[in-house]
This record gives sequence, structure tokens and C-alpha cells, in this order.
Amino acid sequence: MSPREKKETRLGLLYVLPAILLIILVAFWPIVRTFYLSLFNLNLKFHFATRFVGLKNYIKLLSEDRFWNDTKVTFLFTIVSVSMELFFGLLIALAINKQFKGRGFVRASVLVPWAIPTVASAMMWRIMYSDQFGVVNDILKKLHLIKNYIPFTSASETTAFWAMVVADVWKTTPFMALLLLAGLQVIPRQLYEAASIDGASKWKQFWRITLPLLKPSILVALVFRTLDAFRAFDIAVVLTGGGPGNSTELLTLYNYKLYMEFLNFGKGSALSILIFLFIMGISFFFIKILGANPYSEGK
Repeated sequence: MSPREKKETRLGLLYVLPAILLIILVAFWPIVRTFYLSLFNLNLKFHFATRFVGLKNYIKLLSEDRFWNDTKVTFLFTIVSVSMELFFGLLIALAINKQFKGRGFVRASVLVPWAIPTVASAMMWRIMYSDQFGVVNDILKKLHLIKNYIPFTSASETTAFWAMVVADVWKTTPFMALLLLAGLQVIPRQLYEAASIDGASKWKQFWRITLPLLKPSILVALVFRTLDAFRAFDIAVVLTGGGPGNSTELLTLYNYKLYMEFLNFGKGSALSILIFLFIMGISFFFIKILGANPYSEGK
């Protein structure tokens, strides 16, 4: 490396140094501090003294049925909701990508659920699910799909879980559709025109042109939504509170209870680190396993 290149390298590092320091301050230091706290027995409900216990908080969590139940519920919720959001989001994106009268109004209307705050959206769905005055029960009763009104958020583990999934899918599918629509709009129209001239049907055009060229947008949408769904908290708190029992308790909700209800900061910090590792693993899966370069094929 020539002296000029070394000088330019040092100058480049100097320019990015403030950003690096900011990342360390905002992101890296809280993680290190949380890991440090997870190594101590710090339960404010019983005493204020801290005692070093090493990895015992992690061992306790990993030996709990509640932790593994919450992990299963969190992964299941993430997989089901994100899969449905990808399917419906792609359908919506394909529909609003067409040229038709009033397209601008339709696009704006589609984004309304996403614009509503999650807590307000969850409260709205909780009222709609009510077995006393909820519109969902009323519609199902009029369609003769149910005989008696059902308290969806507390009747059973299955109904409570699907109540959460439906509310989340309704809320965040527009976000998925928005990302996929951006990907659709950069696909050259000439490709479809050439395929039509060659006699390719709409179905073949979708599989041979749309999906391959939409892969980068799909990957980005999946990464954002999967990480967001895995960290879901407010929708579980408002809709089910983790019930019935702990059947719909997500890891983030259990973490909140450890901190704010049980005042167990050591164990809560350990769970925070485990959630962080789960998120790291999910990010690695999407970026490395599905392809670090979404634009490349066969790599």
C-alpha cells in the first residue's frame, strides 16, 4: 500500500469514527451492560444486594418449561404470521401495481391499518373479539358458523393464538405489501412485453420474471417482518395478556414480567441476551442461508 493510499485509508477511518463511536454507545454498550447484569443474582423484590452467580440465570431459564413454551409460541407466532403476511402482501402488491382508476386512493387506503398504532389496533381487535358486543361473533353467528358467542381471546389456547395472529396480520400486511410494491415497480415493463410476444402466459410471466426479480424485495421484507414479529410485545399484552394461562405468552412478554412484576433483573437480563441471540440467529439465517447477495443466482 502506497503512502497516499495509507493516508486516504486513515482519512476514511477518521470520517467514520464518529459513526462507529455512536454505534458503540447506542447499541454495543447496552448489550454488554445487560450481559454483565445477567451474571448476577439481582432480585429487587427480596434484597438489593447483588451476588455474582455466573451463568446460573441462563441455566435456570433453559431448564424452565415456561421458557421453552414461550419460545415455541414465539417462533410459531412469527412463522405463521409472517408467512400469511407475505402471501397476502404479495397479492395486494400485485393488485395495486396495476393501472386502474382510483389507484392512488386504493394505495392510501391499504396503508391505513399499518398507520394505526399497534396498541390502538390491538384494543380495537379485542373489542371486536368480545363475546358480549364483538362484531366478529355477530358476523359468525349470522353466517351460522357458530352457535354460541365465543370469547376468542380466552376461550382456548387455539382461539387465543389465532386471535393474535389475525390481528397482527391485519396490522402489518400493508407494510409487507409496501415493500413488495417498491420491488415490483423497478421491474422493467419491457420484460413482460417481450414475454407476451413470445407467447408466455401471465402465470409463466409471474414465475419466470416477477418472482426472480422480486427476490431482493422479498428477502428485505422477510428480514424486517420476521425480526419485528419475533419482538412483538404490545399485541400480546393488550389482546391476551399471555393467556389463557401462559399459552400465548411471547418471550418479550415473559421478559417484561421478569423485570416489572418479579423485579428479577438478573434473570430478566439473561432472557434479554437469549432473545438477542435468537434474533442474531434469525438474521444469520436470512442473510447467509437464503443468500447474502439476493441479486445473485445459484450462490
